[in-house]
Amino acid sequence: MSEAIILASKSAARRAVLTGAGVPFEVSVAGVDEDAVKAAMLTQGASPRDVADALAELKAIRVSRSKPGFVIGSDQTLEFEGRLYDKVETLEAAAERLKAMRGKPHKLHSAVVVAKDGAPIWREIVSATLTMRDFSDAFLADYLAAEGDQALGSVGCYRLEGPGAQLFSKIEGDYFAILGLPLMGLLDLFRRHGALKA
Repeated sequence: MSEAIILASKSAARRAVLTGAGVPFEVSVAGVDEDAVKAAMLTQGASPRDVADALAELKAIRVSRSKPGFVIGSDQTLEFEGRLYDKVETLEAAAERLKAMRGKPHKLHSAVVVAKDGAPIWREIVSATLTMRDFSDAFLADYLAAEGDQALGSVGCYRLEGPGAQLFSKIEGDYFAILGLPLMGLLDLFRRHGALKA
């Protein structure tokens, strides 16, 4: 019997990526204070890319200490004009965020770390650059009315797999990384270790 694959995340998007790819997995939430880790790392001058990597590793290790099998920790950060941004809490704040990013590029850094027996055994960080089009205020109002609170579920206030695709003029990078879980290397790792059929 192959070893269990465990996702250390409550993210619906990450669960959907694994389910869609036909990967059998269970969920065990890590319970990491992400805000505290981010704040400490940014104070020390860490880059948004490094923050994503550290949080992914922390989640994977925390769950892996108590669960046998391959534990997937993943995190994504948004970097805009050199700064790391966090999720907004209101649709008004989402409108301000999207207006600020309108017509400009931003980066998404998606990190994935697999841990086993409490230690990381594999990692990958994939960055994508997304450029928003110069959409109208009327489009933005309709978009946020249609998305509602779903717009608050991601740091960029969009779901690329939904109406958020209409916000963009150009997307450079891995689709699964944009959704928050770089997948190709992960699948290869599981095949090599016998957790998925080769």
